[in-house]
Amino acid sequence: MKLYHSPRSRSVRPRWLLEEVGAPYELVTLDFARGEHKTPEYLRIHPHGAVPALEDGDLVLIESAAICSYLADKFPAAQLAPAVGTAARGRYYQWMHYAIATLEPPVLQVFLHTVLLPEAQRSARATEEGRQKSAEAIQAIGGALGSQPFILGEQFSAADILLGTTLSWARAFGLLGEHPEVEAYAQRLAARPAYRRAHTD
Repeated sequence: MKLYHSPRSRSVRPRWLLEEVGAPYELVTLDFARGEHKTPEYLRIHPHGAVPALEDGDLVLIESAAICSYLADKFPAAQLAPAVGTAARGRYYQWMHYAIATLEPPVLQVFLHTVLLPEAQRSARATEEGRQKSAEAIQAIGGALGSQPFILGEQFSAADILLGTTLSWARAFGLLGEHPEVEAYAQRLAARPAYRRAHTD
């Protein structure tokens, strides 16, 4: 398998999962500053010139959540996804999608309007809206966690990987300060050896 990657991007998600699984893979790090993600060769792999992209034999996949879902099912011995047809599998799907569709957008909105955009394009209103929506999503995660170590209970899963990477961004932007149970959850995930190996660059 070959994973196309850039540091501090969504490609950290499948990289973390591959490290949890312990499967051999080739990491291809693209230098965005040099335009390596926009070469004709790479655009044939990922039509938007983004990361991640995964090559597994003749299969090419894009989208971090899709890649993580595929890999969790490809390596069942790692127990990163509950059995198909179970209630736990239903909750797993829910949190996999929640991480991408509900948690990530407002967190990135805060990032855009406090860090990424030029000062003249930043909006205090958009920042506050992002903070409020992030707080709602983070509170919901805290309610689902309760006293559990992971989002599905005692078993770590790919859903924790998708949530954990986005919560690590939220931590960096100071969005977890009023949510100690989610802060503790994010810290537990960041302490995993596979997480650390996936963040070595």
